[in-house]
Amino acid sequence: MNRPAAAPGPTQDDRRWHALAASEALEALQSSPQGLTAPEAGQRLEQYGRNELPPPPKRSPLLRFLLQFHNVLIYVLLAAAAVTLLLGHLVDSGVILGVVVINAIIGFVQEGKAEKALEAVQAMLASQAVVLRGGQRHEIRAAELVPGDIVLLASGDRVPADLRLVRSKNLRINEAALTGESAPVEKSAAAVGEQAVLAERASMCYSGTGVTFGQATGVVVATGGQTELGRIGKLVAGVAHLATPLTRKLEQFARRITAFIIAASAVTFAFGHYVHGFGAVEMFLAVVGLAVAAIPEGLPVIVTITLAIGTQAMARRNAIVRRLPAVETLGSVTVICSDKTGTLTRNEMTAVRAILPTRTIEVSGAGYAPDGGFSVDGETLDPATADDLLHFARCGLLCNDAEVRHAEGEWRLAGDPTEGALVTLALKCGLDRGDEAGSLPRVDEIPFESEHRYMATLHHDHAGHARVYLKGAPERVLSLCRAQANGQPIDRAYWDERLHAAARDGQRVLALAACELPRNTTALSMDDVTDRFTLLGLAGMIDPPRPEAVEAVAQCQAAGIRVKMITGDHSVTAAAIGAQLGLDAEHALAGQEIEGLDEAALAERIAGTDVVARASPEHKLRLVDALQARGEIVAMTGDGVNDAPALKSADIGVAMGHKGTDAAREASDVVLTDDNFASIANAVHEGRTIFDNIKKSLLFILPTNGGQAGVILLAVFLGLALPVTAVQILWVNMVTTVTLAIALAFEPAESGVMQRPPRPPAEPLITRLVLARVVYVSVLVMGVTFAMFQWELGRGVALEEARTAAVNMLVLAQIVYLFNSRRFVAHAFAPGMLTGNPIALWAALGLIALQMAFTYLPLMQSLFHTAPIGLEVWLRMVALAMLVFLLVEIEKAVLRRLGVVRL
Repeated sequence: MNRPAAAPGPTQDDRRWHALAASEALEALQSSPQGLTAPEAGQRLEQYGRNELPPPPKRSPLLRFLLQFHNVLIYVLLAAAAVTLLLGHLVDSGVILGVVVINAIIGFVQEGKAEKALEAVQAMLASQAVVLRGGQRHEIRAAELVPGDIVLLASGDRVPADLRLVRSKNLRINEAALTGESAPVEKSAAAVGEQAVLAERASMCYSGTGVTFGQATGVVVATGGQTELGRIGKLVAGVAHLATPLTRKLEQFARRITAFIIAASAVTFAFGHYVHGFGAVEMFLAVVGLAVAAIPEGLPVIVTITLAIGTQAMARRNAIVRRLPAVETLGSVTVICSDKTGTLTRNEMTAVRAILPTRTIEVSGAGYAPDGGFSVDGETLDPATADDLLHFARCGLLCNDAEVRHAEGEWRLAGDPTEGALVTLALKCGLDRGDEAGSLPRVDEIPFESEHRYMATLHHDHAGHARVYLKGAPERVLSLCRAQANGQPIDRAYWDERLHAAARDGQRVLALAACELPRNTTALSMDDVTDRFTLLGLAGMIDPPRPEAVEAVAQCQAAGIRVKMITGDHSVTAAAIGAQLGLDAEHALAGQEIEGLDEAALAERIAGTDVVARASPEHKLRLVDALQARGEIVAMTGDGVNDAPALKSADIGVAMGHKGTDAAREASDVVLTDDNFASIANAVHEGRTIFDNIKKSLLFILPTNGGQAGVILLAVFLGLALPVTAVQILWVNMVTTVTLAIALAFEPAESGVMQRPPRPPAEPLITRLVLARVVYVSVLVMGVTFAMFQWELGRGVALEEARTAAVNMLVLAQIVYLFNSRRFVAHAFAPGMLTGNPIALWAALGLIALQMAFTYLPLMQSLFHTAPIGLEVWLRMVALAMLVFLLVEIEKAVLRRLGVVRL
C-alpha cells in the first residue's frame, strides 16, 4: 500500500523520539516495519539531503601555497635571496627565488593531488547500512539513508543515523563517541521518560556509536547535520595527514644538514676572505651558491610525491591505506596472519554433502545458483521423496539470515556465505523461503556470536506449536543433542568419523538440530538452549582456495614473509586447506591448545606451524603478542568487532572492505576492497617499492648536491677561480629539482623486490652503505667538473666558456647518475634501463634542452654569463660523464660480489 511522503518535521523538530512508543514513532514518520518503498526513499532523499555531516573546513589554496614556504630549508634560501637583493645582484636573487617558488609550486600541486587521493579513499571506505525497503533487505551506502528507513543492526556495525529502536535482542551500544562513557550500554525498544538525558535514552541509537553485541531493528529519525552528533559539531572521522615517521625523520635530517651547511658556509667565507683575500661580496655570493647547492630543499616534496603515488597505486590494487605510516611499515612485515574464509579462499561456500543419520547425500552444483542435484552412492535422489533431507534443508533455510536473489543475470548473496550455501541447498530441494516462513514464522532468535558458536531461532506453526531450529559448530551442537533424527541416541563415533572424513576433504561442517518447546512460547533465551535437541545432520561445505592466493602465498614466502592462516574451522579442515595453499600445515595449532599455553610456550609453538584452527578473536590478540615477542613485524587481518584489539595491536592491521565491520575497518591501517589475500601481497610489494624509491631519491639528491657544493669548496680552499658562479649553481639546482629529482618517484619496482628478506624496522635511513655511496659519487661529480674546468682553462679559453663547460659537465654527470640510481646494486645495462621509467628519460631529455638554452640563447648568456662551446667540448664532457657512469657501475659490481642486495 502506498503511503504519503513524510512531512519535513522528523529531522527538524525537537520531538522526543525516545519517549514515543515504537509504533507511534513509525506512525509519525509515516513508515512501517517493512520500511519505505523505493520511490518514497528517493523523494525523502531529495527532501532531506544526504546523510552526511558538514565537511570540515579546508585550508584555502592561498594558505596551502604559503605553507610550502614554512620550512627551515626554505628560510635559509629566502634569507640568501633577500641579502643578494640588497647587494644589488638581481639575477642571483631572482634565481634563488625561482628555486624556492618552483619547489613551492611542485609541493602545492602534489599536496592537492594527495588530498584528493585521500578524499577518494574516504569515499571508497564509506559506511554501508542494511535496510528494509518494501520488505526486502538491501545494503546501501549510509549516506543514502532517509528519515523513516528501517535499519538492521548487528555486532560490529556503526550506527549510521539516529534511530528509534523498533525491536532489539541483547543489544549493547558503545556510546563513547557521543557521551564519553566507555562501557557499552544496554538498549531496548521500550520507551523511556520524556525528560531522560541523552545517556539514559535506552530506546535510541545515535549516529557514530558502535554495536558491540546483539541485533536490532530501528527506524531512522534524524540524518546528517540533524543527528545528535551533527548538532554538537563532532566529526566521525578526520582526514588523514601526510606527516609520517619517515617524513618527520627526513625533516629532522634536513634541520641537521642545514645547520651543518650554515656552519660550513661560515668557515668557507672566513677562509676565502681572510686567508685568500677574496672580496666580501664575492665570497658571500660563493657561500650562497654553496648553501643552495648543498641544501636538499626538494627532498620533502619528493617524499610527499612518492607517498602519494604509492597510495594511489595501492588503491588501484585494492588496498586502501588509511594511515600513511603503514606504507613504510609494510616494507618490514615478516609475518602475515590471515583469515581463511574469503581472504585466502573464494568466499563462495557451496554445500556439497548432507550427512544424515542413516545416509550421506552428495550435492552437485557450485556457487549460489540453485542448480544441481542429489545422489547417494552414485544413484540420483529425488529430494521430494526424501523427508530426512527436506527436514534437514528446512532447518538450514529457516535458521538463517542470508538471502540469495537473482539479479542482473546472476545469483547474489546478501549475508554470510555459509548461510548462503544452506539457502541454496534448500532451493535445490525445491523449498521456497516465503512458503516455509509463512508456515513456520520466526518469533525470536539468538544470533550467532563467537562466544557460544551457534544460532537458534524460535518458530510457531499456526496451531501454536513452538519449534527451535539450531545450527552451529558441530562440537557445540552435538553437545546439545540427545538423539538423532532417526530416533536413535547420538552415536558420537559415527559423527566423529564423518566429521573427520569431511575435514580431510577440506570441507567446512555445520551441524543442524531441532527441538520442541512448550506451546505458545514467545521468547527464546540462552536458558532454552540445553541438551534437549535432535540432531538432523551435518552440512559439508567447501570454499576452495583462490588461485591468486596460492600464488601470493608463494610470493610472500619467497620474500621472506611467513604466512599464517587463522580460521575457526576444525583442525583437520584447516590443515587440508593450508596444505593446498602451500603452508606448513603438518602440526596445526588449535584454539584449545592456545588456552593451555603460557606466553613463552605459545611464542615457541606458533613458530612451528602456519595453521591455527578453532581460533577466537581473543586468540588472535595472543598470537600477535607472541609473534611480536619473537621480534616479528606482524600484519593481521580481521573483519569482526572482536578483531579490533588484534588489529590495533598488530604492526599492520588489515580489515576486509566487503565483509568487514565498521569497527574492524576503523581499527585497521589498511582496508582490502576485494577481501583478497593477493591484495595484501600486492600492498607489501608496493610498500617495498615506495620505500625503495624514497631511498633512491636520497641516493640521488645527496651526492649530486654534495658534488655541486664540493666544486665551490675545493676552489675556495685551493684559492682558485670558482668553476661555477653562485648564479650558475643556482640554475643547476633549480632545473635538476624540477626534472631529475622527481623522476625517481615514478620508478617501478625492482625485479627482485619480493625475493629479498624484509627490511629491519630499526634500520637507519642513512646506512653505512648509503653514506659510502653518497661520498663516493660526490667525489666523482666534483672531480669531473673541476677537471673539465681546469682542462678548458688550460686550453686558454675565456673564463666564461670554461665555466659554461663546467656547468654542463655538472649537469651531464647528474643525468648519467640518475640512471645509475634506478637500481641499488643491479647493473644499469638492462634493455629496459632507458624505457622502464619514461619519466626519467623525458626528464633527462628536458634537462638537456634546458642546458642548450642555457648555453646558446643570448638572453641566457647575458643573465648567467655563459658562452657557446664547441662540439669537441661536448664530446669530452660526454666521455667524462660516461666515466662517472662506469665507475659507479664498478662500485655496484663490487657490492654484488660481496653479496649486497640493497643499500
